[in-house]
Amino acid sequence: MKKSSASADDIRRLHFINALFDQVTGNDLYLAQQIRDGIAFSLAELEKQVTENPETAATFDTAFNAAAAKLLEKFCLKQSERGFFHWDATKTLHSATPLFARSEIMEGLRYLASFKDSTLLVTNLRPALLPDNRMKTPKRKREYMELLAFIRGLAAARTKRNSDLQLIFL
Repeated sequence: MKKSSASADDIRRLHFINALFDQVTGNDLYLAQQIRDGIAFSLAELEKQVTENPETAATFDTAFNAAAAKLLEKFCLKQSERGFFHWDATKTLHSATPLFARSEIMEGLRYLASFKDSTLLVTNLRPALLPDNRMKTPKRKREYMELLAFIRGLAAARTKRNSDLQLIFL
């Protein structure tokens, strides 16, 4: 059973990398697997700790996502025609509140406005609003869904018609 969950995590990460790096992989899962394995190799020590202590699996996922975002940012910076902005909802205690989220997302959208192709990566929104150590009440779930819809709507309204914005939630 443990093996299948590890396989499910690997497949989830593979599809995540394939979607994130679609410009590089061209939907070739073999290339996506090479990128995934490279990121996992850079986190080998942390992966070993997770294997010894499975309760810390979320730590590895967070580190993997951060490493992938950093790699994508480096890739996009080398391509002058492609923009990239990463917003981490857990950056501050108030980042995931609607007022601060709007401000920080607008900052990213202003930056991305000058690019024809761009990626807006939103990470840790779910953990910010629905933390594992707290009950997932209907109010918290509703706030999470409302903020997701708000960010999608804001991105749609503030992106030029001839621009291609890839909006990714992790």
